[in-house]
Amino acid sequence: MRLGLTLGYWGRGPDPRHVELARQAEDLGYHSVWTAESWGSDAFTALTWIAAHTTRIRLGTAVAQMAARTPTATAMHALTLDHLSGGRMMLGLGLSGPQVVEGWYGRPFPSSPLTLTREYVDIVRQVLRREAPVQLAGRFHSHPYTGEDGTGLGKPLKSITHPLRADLPVLLGAEGPKNIAQTARIADGWLPLYWSPTRVSVHEPALAEAPEGFLVAPMVQARVCDDVAEGLLPVKVMLGFYIGGMGHASRNFHADLMARMGYAEEAAHVQSLFAAGRREDAVRAVPDAFADEISLVGPRSRIAERLALWRAGPVTDLLLTAADPTTLRVLADLNT
Repeated sequence: MRLGLTLGYWGRGPDPRHVELARQAEDLGYHSVWTAESWGSDAFTALTWIAAHTTRIRLGTAVAQMAARTPTATAMHALTLDHLSGGRMMLGLGLSGPQVVEGWYGRPFPSSPLTLTREYVDIVRQVLRREAPVQLAGRFHSHPYTGEDGTGLGKPLKSITHPLRADLPVLLGAEGPKNIAQTARIADGWLPLYWSPTRVSVHEPALAEAPEGFLVAPMVQARVCDDVAEGLLPVKVMLGFYIGGMGHASRNFHADLMARMGYAEEAAHVQSLFAAGRREDAVRAVPDAFADEISLVGPRSRIAERLALWRAGPVTDLLLTAADPTTLRVLADLNT
């Protein structure tokens, strides 16, 4: 099992620690470093900055939002950064939910998310293979464009730039069973948002068609500390926001996933508190047991014991959210 470092996205501004953390992760033998985006800082610019200050560590987006760019624009970003970094790019994509897609990106949330994802990945792969001009008569994407408001002058085009790698890895963030199953068929890997090493059976049916070499790379908050309850607080804050605020009460993929993992009543309670403006209460309502099983928190000995569970399952890459060098070092030592 390889280790990765996730740096997320910015709040008020760039975190001055990120470049140094990426360098330390590289020195410790971490395989990859990942940036993200939601409705603020973008994933590719921050990743390019990190690429310029590192030499070996792989560079991933976890995730770049599909609604933010056309698939050809995303492929351009990926192939450009792959060239600039000497072949270190890993493209992680995600669809997000209706509130973000329609509220921030100003686009309709697709009536068939699986079809849109499938078309998006198809176009990205066509660009990267560069075997022929990009062509697709899809439900959501048309190359060339054939809509009634077009000029009719578009023609199939092939990237002017030769991609460095036709097989640049494409990973997908997916949460629902059908989406995960499609990910196993069309992508090189899966980026789970929540993963519990004691509930692998929840995902096994969806991963049944995953080919050999398929990457399973969950994002996990980690912290070496003496007080487990204190260490779990940032995990609960994240869960409270995602379950309560990242989606509508009638359609929240994160809450649905928590329910499938055995916490349906608790997820609904967190949602109701968050919707009522009681955010601190929503965080407190996140079960410690759920926060604990999807993270690695506590003293070194406790993390070592729990890490063995992660290593025993299908996880190939453990992507750690860890803000301190000590935690990065301890995980590197324990994973050898």
